[in-house]
Amino acid sequence: MFVLGGSGSTLGFINSFRTESGAITARLVPLAWTPVGVVIGESWQNVGIALTNLLDWVDRTFAPEDERAFVAPMRDIELLARVQWHADLPETLSDGAVLNIEDVPEEIADGLAHPPGPIVQCAACRRLCVRDEFVWKEKQLCAWDFHAQVFGKRGPWRDGAYEERLFETLPSCAYVAPPILSEMGVDVVLATGEISDAVAQEMINLLLSSDPGRAHMAVRSGGGFSVLRER
Repeated sequence: MFVLGGSGSTLGFINSFRTESGAITARLVPLAWTPVGVVIGESWQNVGIALTNLLDWVDRTFAPEDERAFVAPMRDIELLARVQWHADLPETLSDGAVLNIEDVPEEIADGLAHPPGPIVQCAACRRLCVRDEFVWKEKQLCAWDFHAQVFGKRGPWRDGAYEERLFETLPSCAYVAPPILSEMGVDVVLATGEISDAVAQEMINLLLSSDPGRAHMAVRSGGGFSVLRER
């Protein structure tokens, strides 16, 4: 595929400049910019474009007002259109399938090196995010809004050890993002891997009991637990 351009929410590509009734088909793929990198959407939208209007369409769709927008060199688009370049449509998007990967920003190229994911809109800010990574009160949220709502001042902070029943109601997310937490005045003071819940809970309560008078929060994340502490 040949990447025509991209923006803060969309990647546009084409696999054929052969026209049908004077039009070609571009594909628009959603992009989710997350704290751990760009995730490419697993589905795309087809858009029919008159070949004579292609350059104008690229310029409008990936407008320079978007700070993350980029476009492929216009001379390359014109050359491929002139020779009616064509390739089979890939079953999945990947960096190896991109003809002009050197024109793609590094963050998006890194995203193309990983499997596509299901993309949804954050229920709070409408930012595109990955489905089920951050869910709070049955709402799909982006990492930033989840951190603000759950790990903010009104989150479920506590002073002292957790009763066993409270471990069943801990916040759960795909990961915690230290850069976001740092801006909120919150530190990660413990992170466990995939160990038994009994051992992890004992470690968490030992930590909380050793630091009375400080607000802490235990979180299920990344297959283990994280413990946060307010500064």
